Amino acid sequence: MKRKLSIIALLLAFAVLFTACGQKQPAQSAGESNGPAKEQILQYATDGEPAGLDPHKVPAAASIRIYGKIYNSLVDMDENGEFQPELSESWKQPDDVTYIFKLKQGVKFHNGREMTADDVKYSFERILNPDTAAVGRSYFSKVQSVEAVDKYTVKFSLSDPYAPFMAYMTSVYASIVPKEVVEEKGNLMQTACGTGPFMLKEWIPDNHVTLVKNPSYFMDGQPKLDGIVFHIMPDESSRLAALRTGKVHITKLSPQSIPLVKDNKDINIISYQSNEYSYLGFNMTIEPFNNKKVRQAISLAVNRPEIAQTIYGGNAVVSGPVPPSLKKWSIDAESTEMYQYNIEKAKQLLAEAGYPNGFETVITAGLYDDIRDTAQLLQKQLEAIGIKATIQNLESGQYVDAWKNKNHQMMAGRNGSGSDPDRALGFFFSTKGSANVWGYSNPEFDALTEEAKITVDETKRLELYKKAQEILIDDSPNLFIISPMDYYFTRTELKGFNPDTFNTEDFENVVIALLSK
Repeated sequence: MKRKLSIIALLLAFAVLFTACGQKQPAQSAGESNGPAKEQILQYATDGEPAGLDPHKVPAAASIRIYGKIYNSLVDMDENGEFQPELSESWKQPDDVTYIFKLKQGVKFHNGREMTADDVKYSFERILNPDTAAVGRSYFSKVQSVEAVDKYTVKFSLSDPYAPFMAYMTSVYASIVPKEVVEEKGNLMQTACGTGPFMLKEWIPDNHVTLVKNPSYFMDGQPKLDGIVFHIMPDESSRLAALRTGKVHITKLSPQSIPLVKDNKDINIISYQSNEYSYLGFNMTIEPFNNKKVRQAISLAVNRPEIAQTIYGGNAVVSGPVPPSLKKWSIDAESTEMYQYNIEKAKQLLAEAGYPNGFETVITAGLYDDIRDTAQLLQKQLEAIGIKATIQNLESGQYVDAWKNKNHQMMAGRNGSGSDPDRALGFFFSTKGSANVWGYSNPEFDALTEEAKITVDETKRLELYKKAQEILIDDSPNLFIISPMDYYFTRTELKGFNPDTFNTEDFENVVIALLSK
């Protein structure tokens, strides 16, 4: 969003500084030259203002991009989907409902205090506390207790076998946080104190966020960067211009920008199939979206291949509730009845629902360029069945508030499916799912996803999730649209950056070989 210079000047004059737990930070200015320098400072053009930095409470992508580099979880996942130690040194599962983690010793929070089993216990009890309103609370609904066996050993006791448990332990929503900082600050929305490779130095709203290297990081030799400056630039053309001039080293752009830089020898394009999908969600607590026939009519009026071609230049695939990047867990959604573009059938369903002439509504969208453009194309497509939609574009924080509080009618957005199908299904759509902001509830769907959680036989689990997806597509609480390729545009001097579906922004081995002049 463009701002008047007077507003920018005011923000800079009265900048709010947020520090990492009072730890003394190395000096580094966000406006520092990108010319040759001893310090390795990565300049990143990001498309949104963070909505807060609490890893247990904030699901906004613009926030995760930042706090994901400040915090760690017990377990990580590599590019092959295999579990790897992070804060834990090792783990064992003596039976189907017990997991015991041995922690790495000497790991320190950014305030200098050693992380111990008590911090793990506190963090998960905070996640499970309903008052926290943690995003990942439903991830750990089977956890009955967390015990600090000794200073470096933690035992999780579950009520039932729980197939997605280890996958969820890799989530940024399962980050380990220090109790004393939460209690001192009240929350972690505008402060940060993790164990991660980078520490928060400052956050100047609507301008930039600066992270600096954690000199006490527990992974030897990492990070190689001395810091990262996230320049907040919602406008894609501004991000592209900053990349071209060398003001920034990296940004994410839409495929429409590819032709604009394909012959630029100073810029590389890195692509991978994302595990995200775009959606159109319905507030099922209000009319007319509490009527299944209305939702189905809208599904039949949405031309998904046109969206893939027009918005993403064909660099996207039509997606069901579980995107194709999760391979065996994803069904062929395009073959289902609700994915068949059929205007006449859609009009018939609307008439049967009592809306023969359509109705007026509002599509709420965030300021991500592809989602805003998708909302505009959906607006046009729905006109064919008499639905007149006004588009409401919100900034990241406003969008998250509207999402959490069901303060919307229809909502266009983008979700990440994580690494286990339970996130794509139970997390977003079970009656008690932490991210079920749609008012959707189907006992048959709940039963299938609950059984799948405790089923360790993969063939049986696949069958359960296939049925659950079929129900979800028919009920249409969301319309699942497409899963895009993601594109990072980087300066050629940026080395060691290799994003993949499960680990999109690991900067721990990144170096800037030659800073742009």
